[in-house]
Amino acid sequence: MNDVLALTCDLIARPSVTPEDAGCQQLIAERLNTAGFNCEHLRLGEVNNLWATHGSGAPVLVLLGHTDVVPTGPVEAWSSDPFKPEVRDGVLYGRGAADMKGSVAAFVVAAEQFVAAHPNHPGTLAVLLTSDEEGDAIDGVRHVAKLFVERGQGIDWCITGEPSSTATLGDLLRVGRRGSLSAKLRIKGVQGHVAYPEKARNPIHLAAPALAELTARHWDDGYESFPSTSLQISNINGGTGANNVIPGELQVMFNLRYNPHWNAEKLEAEIGALLDRHGLDYTLDWHRSGEPFYTPEGRLRSVAREVLAGFAGAAPEESTGGGTSDARFIAPLGAQCIEVGPVNASIHQVDENVRVADLQALPDLYRKLIEKLLD
Repeated sequence: MNDVLALTCDLIARPSVTPEDAGCQQLIAERLNTAGFNCEHLRLGEVNNLWATHGSGAPVLVLLGHTDVVPTGPVEAWSSDPFKPEVRDGVLYGRGAADMKGSVAAFVVAAEQFVAAHPNHPGTLAVLLTSDEEGDAIDGVRHVAKLFVERGQGIDWCITGEPSSTATLGDLLRVGRRGSLSAKLRIKGVQGHVAYPEKARNPIHLAAPALAELTARHWDDGYESFPSTSLQISNINGGTGANNVIPGELQVMFNLRYNPHWNAEKLEAEIGALLDRHGLDYTLDWHRSGEPFYTPEGRLRSVAREVLAGFAGAAPEESTGGGTSDARFIAPLGAQCIEVGPVNASIHQVDENVRVADLQALPDLYRKLIEKLLD
């Protein structure tokens, strides 16, 4: 068992279901300390964060990852214990294998190798890890980024190890992400008997035209490599459970994934104005998960394109698709951000896995990126 496989297995064996870290960051800090990194543990709320640096000054290159994982779901549905890593037919199984303990282990090995070969490298190589990426993402990188602003800590380039590849390691380079904005809408009516609708106000009926307009709206035509902005209703709840009672309130939850044509403030204003036009009595609670970010053509993208083409055998697709990542909190600091990691086919699923060959290749991929940017 080589170094990156052994470390990945050690991390998987620690049940770090968000926001727990289960000792992952302490293990990593011990290794990075030995390699000559300065390690700072940032305990914020119930969340562990690790900031490890080697070298000084600019440029600052950050390897960004998370040690927390999503819950396993029914353990009996797994082919093997999700927290007992197991290799079968050249594939490593376990919760976090792909998302993203494999990448975190590869970061560590690549960083160790790089500083051993280049102890006096220019600039700063940093590793930033959190245990709050899969959960609320409040006291993780979002909070750390605020501390960086207060400290004046600059970041030039950020490589996030999220599983970005689709079929072959290195076949996709993530160069941005859409923003995410969620809402809980409560529409008030007057409860009553269905036989006497004149004595009641049905919030479902009142809301239907507004919701129809909201879901039918064409928000934009996309932005460069970003798809069009999308609004999806995820939950609707109203009624008492009886078929002869007009409900007094309707609750609707929805989410927008949006490109740089918009920001959260503009979207909130647009939707509030729409609801007002329909004369609804409502309350609306917003949660801003993060604004969109985009890394234009520049040194980070060109270096990543060159390195990934060497691993995948062809130039990678350059994409802004998918959900969100913690890079959304680093990009506003002025950093160029990309995401490079293993195949994402099994993430968050039962029997999450990563090909051992891909895992063993990851440290070399990350090391080549580091060398071209800092050496």
